[in-house]
Amino acid sequence: MLRSVEISAELTGPLHGEGFHNLHWDKRLELSLDCFICGRGRRTTSIQYGLEHALCSGDDEYPEHPTAARVAAFDVTKERERMALRAVVDYWWAPFRDAKRDQAATALSQTPWIRLHLGYYCPQARQSGAFSIQTNMVRPRRDTCGHCDHLLATSKDAPTIRLLT
Repeated sequence: MLRSVEISAELTGPLHGEGFHNLHWDKRLELSLDCFICGRGRRTTSIQYGLEHALCSGDDEYPEHPTAARVAAFDVTKERERMALRAVVDYWWAPFRDAKRDQAATALSQTPWIRLHLGYYCPQARQSGAFSIQTNMVRPRRDTCGHCDHLLATSKDAPTIRLLT
């Protein structure tokens, strides 16, 4: 059956003006999902906007493999000192039992986890850079440019994941 989750995140900071680094959300993410293809729960699934399938991380017995998931929506809101993301991920899910953990699969992993990627361009160093935020980081989290130490953004709250269908 087709399932959908909504992912929301917000960053604050000096996003415009002096030291502008053109901070932006990358259109890729990792999400923990139960994978009916390999029959394992809580798999890290890499998803990129525009691709028709995702990649399940697999494990020692079943290597990385394509799985049925995609980014259906990727909406960004930018304000003077706030940048928000709302993404919807669609994926196919079917009931199964994880043989290794002897647990039933769930439509949204029992411990949902998400990693979101961001990119930027340092005008001083004339180089690009990247960082990520994820649900299991200590907050508040301040990220700075890897080239000039300029404050890029602060993550006050963890990204949220909500099962829609």
